[in-house]
Amino acid sequence: MRCLCALALILAIAIPTNVFAHGVVGDYVFLEPLIAEDPTPANEFDLAEPSWNKTSDGHNFSLGYSLEKVLYEDEDYMPRFSAGLSSAWHYQWPKNAPDQHGFDDLELFAKWAFFVSPKHEFLLSAAALLQVPTGNPSVEEQSHTSLGPLFLWEKGMGDLPNWTALKYLRPFGFQGDFGYLPALGGHTSHLMFADQVVEYSLPYLSNAVQDIGLKSPFRNLYFFTEFNYSQLITGPSQGTFPSIVATPGIAYVGYHFELSFGTQLALNRASVPNTHAVVIGLLDIFYDSIFTQAGNWTINRGFPE
Repeated sequence: MRCLCALALILAIAIPTNVFAHGVVGDYVFLEPLIAEDPTPANEFDLAEPSWNKTSDGHNFSLGYSLEKVLYEDEDYMPRFSAGLSSAWHYQWPKNAPDQHGFDDLELFAKWAFFVSPKHEFLLSAAALLQVPTGNPSVEEQSHTSLGPLFLWEKGMGDLPNWTALKYLRPFGFQGDFGYLPALGGHTSHLMFADQVVEYSLPYLSNAVQDIGLKSPFRNLYFFTEFNYSQLITGPSQGTFPSIVATPGIAYVGYHFELSFGTQLALNRASVPNTHAVVIGLLDIFYDSIFTQAGNWTINRGFPE
């Protein structure tokens, strides 16, 4: 983890950051959320997703990763279809039981951006999510294969007029998702979840509204809060109550990577036992800006010229 932080610091100092390579819809660059799914098809490698939380039953640490590849671009070079995978390694310290560790389920997904309006900084996408129980049964989320749909959206507020006071609302952006993941076997896992992200982009403020003199790294910061809901629709009685949390955080978004940190706050009684103390991080690499040939290959366009 120290090596990852050192790498991120070196990149932040050494790389020019006045342009971006991820989540561009019109003039707005959307960040990669910590919990919510990213609506935009993208070439990215979530190299490290560390998470630590103190619960009523002990302590949990996880180190996640995910990889996504754009496979199709439209005539305007807008990414429209991508596929990817993700998983995580967990270590748990229960209060009254032996420590447990191992890999979580393997998740495979395909994402299609079926509506894009650059003029209105608006995108709608749909995805199919397959969850396969390939990890350690003692730590993985589910013990049955699950398959379900996911609906995603994002909207920038650049439509607002550039009036004296109202223009400072234009750097706001919204991302969200809603998914249902039923088990293909058994009866213990039918997960429903939804997320809404509210973000404020200082790069958009400086580049599209008014330059207020911010210098790097402050010019590249995002402030955000996620609202995350999840619930087992069919399952054990203790697992069917909805969990609703807020995930506030801050993100640095450059041309080659994003570095984010956040925490979680319980918004209902059912989520209190799992959020006594939470720290979440993300190091997301935009690998198409580093490996420009292989990283930007698509099925319909091949390798870039």
